[in-house]
Amino acid sequence: MGDMFRSEEMALCQMFIQPEAAYTSVSELGETGCVQFRDLNINVNAFQRKFVTEVRRCDELERKIRYIETEIKKDGIVLPDIQDDIPRAPNPREIIDLEAHLEKTESEMIELAQNEVNMKSNYLELTELRKVLENTQGFFSDQEVLNLDSSNRGAGGADEPTAQHRGRLGFVAGVINRERVFAFERMLWRISRGNVFLKRSDLDEPLNDPATGHPIYKTVFVAFFQGEQLKNRIKKVCTGFHASLYPCPSSHNEREEMVKNVRTRLEDLKLVLSQTEDHRSRVLATVSKNLPSWSIMVKKMKAIYHTLNLFNMDVTKKCLIGECWVPTKDLPVVQKALSDGSAAVGSTIPSFLNVIDTNEQPPTFNRTNKFTRGFQNLIDSYGVASYRECNPALYTCITFPFLFAVMFGDLGHGLILVLFGAWMVLCERKLARIRNGGEIWNIFFGGRYIILLMGLFAVYTGMVYNDVFSKSMNIFGSRWVNHYNTSTVLTNPSLQMPPNSSAVGVYPFGLDPVWQLADNKIIFLNSFKMKLSIIFGVLHMVFGVCMSVVNFTHFKRYASIFLEFVPQILFLLLLFGYMVFMMFFKWVTYNAQTNFQPQTPGCAPSVLIMFINMMLFKNTPPSKGCNEFMFESQPDLQKTFVIIGLICIPWMLLGKPLYIKFTRKNNAHSKQNGQLTGNMELADGETPLPTGFSGGEESGGGGHSHEDEPMSEIYIHQAIHTIEYVLSTISHTASYLRLWALSLAHAQLSEVLWNMVLSLGLKMSGVGGAIGLFIIFGAWCLFTLAILVLMEGLSAFLHTLRLHWVEFMSKFYEGLGYAFQPFSFKAILDGEEEE
Repeated sequence: MGDMFRSEEMALCQMFIQPEAAYTSVSELGETGCVQFRDLNINVNAFQRKFVTEVRRCDELERKIRYIETEIKKDGIVLPDIQDDIPRAPNPREIIDLEAHLEKTESEMIELAQNEVNMKSNYLELTELRKVLENTQGFFSDQEVLNLDSSNRGAGGADEPTAQHRGRLGFVAGVINRERVFAFERMLWRISRGNVFLKRSDLDEPLNDPATGHPIYKTVFVAFFQGEQLKNRIKKVCTGFHASLYPCPSSHNEREEMVKNVRTRLEDLKLVLSQTEDHRSRVLATVSKNLPSWSIMVKKMKAIYHTLNLFNMDVTKKCLIGECWVPTKDLPVVQKALSDGSAAVGSTIPSFLNVIDTNEQPPTFNRTNKFTRGFQNLIDSYGVASYRECNPALYTCITFPFLFAVMFGDLGHGLILVLFGAWMVLCERKLARIRNGGEIWNIFFGGRYIILLMGLFAVYTGMVYNDVFSKSMNIFGSRWVNHYNTSTVLTNPSLQMPPNSSAVGVYPFGLDPVWQLADNKIIFLNSFKMKLSIIFGVLHMVFGVCMSVVNFTHFKRYASIFLEFVPQILFLLLLFGYMVFMMFFKWVTYNAQTNFQPQTPGCAPSVLIMFINMMLFKNTPPSKGCNEFMFESQPDLQKTFVIIGLICIPWMLLGKPLYIKFTRKNNAHSKQNGQLTGNMELADGETPLPTGFSGGEESGGGGHSHEDEPMSEIYIHQAIHTIEYVLSTISHTASYLRLWALSLAHAQLSEVLWNMVLSLGLKMSGVGGAIGLFIIFGAWCLFTLAILVLMEGLSAFLHTLRLHWVEFMSKFYEGLGYAFQPFSFKAILDGEEEE
């Protein structure tokens, strides 16, 4: 957790690597995943960099792997999962062997695929011919009666003009796609002026496309005509509609003989196709065992060459120079990776790493684990923290699920979240292997620890509210005693239980279950939860303002503590903190057990009215026998607090601009001398301090430098911040009332579901009642999960997120940094899988 308090300290390093050790060294750095490289060749075209040939080589290998993977998936072969044994980046010799193996496999697959397409095309043609011969049996009568001849028969081609001249009909037979039949008929009618007689029959079973394998629905047709000219026209139309023409004898015996020959050829071709499929499956099964490893190796190799393209070659062409951001804690790891990379290739000249000074803002790196990663993602969604700025994720681990639970306080619904979160946490290794779960599942699984904590806190607040699916538990026994007799209870629809006589103590934990039966339950809970919302809200905002001191202290902006933090915390505490104090004071002072009338519950003043009167300097006449104020010196104390609060406004408005104006005048002369001497006056062994990390009043943490900014803009900027803080203090306090509103809405929805759904089934009796209860219970469970857990849970989650982003983090968090994106093989492979 210490690493989460603020982002890690970063160092800008310069590394010098020998060309022969560059590949292995970068490979080792990719395995460690703790270095973010900078591009030293920004002005160089991507196609003119040193390792562009190797990158193209990797692209070609990826293309071959994608082609083989497509063929494997087409055959339904499952690729093995190698999450537990991820191969390292290949060495140059392995690259050559891998390239040769992929080239051989691709060539073999292309040859097999082409042969298969050719054989399937022949198979399709023979199948269509068989279908034509079989379906045209009903199109022909006895040849001696009709005296027909086929226009497609080569043997009768010499006598065909003479036969047609004598009045005999010719015909063509073939197959056409079913969706083109009607247009085909219209075209034949138009070109022949109605002198073509067309008969057709739809095929019952679809045929398979040889190239794609998709089913094709076709129709067998026979077109009868007379005349050579009309025959040529019909053939042209068939060609235009992509119809396949096949020879069809008009003689029944010849057709039968031809069908037998075609079936024999089909059986032979089917056998050859089966053997080809078996050989293809064996080849793909052998390749599929190594394909995932090859894919990872090629991706790593491509990432290495992409990274090497960010390096710069020195003038002697004997050394590669790179710049990178490295967490200072990982500097020994990086140096060891460079040493291992040089040793792997036997380089005699070691690679070395230099830390250089810079005035650039480093990237922000918060080291997380599987528990804290979800909370850190919530913060980064708002904005990445400025470098070394206080990280709110550390406190969000507790405040986020707690504020969620205040709105989602139900023991039963909390247990549902606990079970769901615990299932994902306990089975996370198995569930992490799910690849196609969808975006929603990835969000749920990524936030599994958040869901678990939200459920645990919801169970706790449900116990405080004593609310389980809108019902209460009487664990310790109610502390309210009924003094009425049985007849009084039975004859009166409502009875009053005065707390001075009916209450005999305090319920040990949570809300007394007797409030479940009270008519004024909602009135009591409204007051209780509304006050809790204000109390938690003010405490949350005070904590956020106090966190700004941590940033001011770290960045040595000590003047801002007095000029910004002190007036802000005074304004917040003296007004809204005082209102919280009055709530506690009212709870402690006024009770039903006292005999002193001004301290009885009937004389308790309204905290809201008292706060409004305090701000407007007004008075409200008290009731007879009551006091207007809770204690004697309260009016003077309230006036003092309001006056000090009003003084804080010009304090925030003018303090910082005047301080900047004063310090600018005093530093003007010394700054000019410093610009002339530069770093020439440094003593031996001293290192020039970068401007960005000087630790000055306005540096670091996203702080804005005011050295060159006109004073008018500084005044305007500070005025905007002052107005924003004053108004937001009021609006943000009211915004925390959403805790009360959503808690009340959740409880009322739960009660409505119980009374209007489940209670109907519980009132039924007999066998029909049991069946009805079973159905109604299922409906109640469905509505509970869909409305109260999913929809209400999502609503409470979003409102909690808003309370942290706006009300809490706006008090101290700037979020103007940029994320640390290291060169990591794990991150690259995970990104590929998500896409």
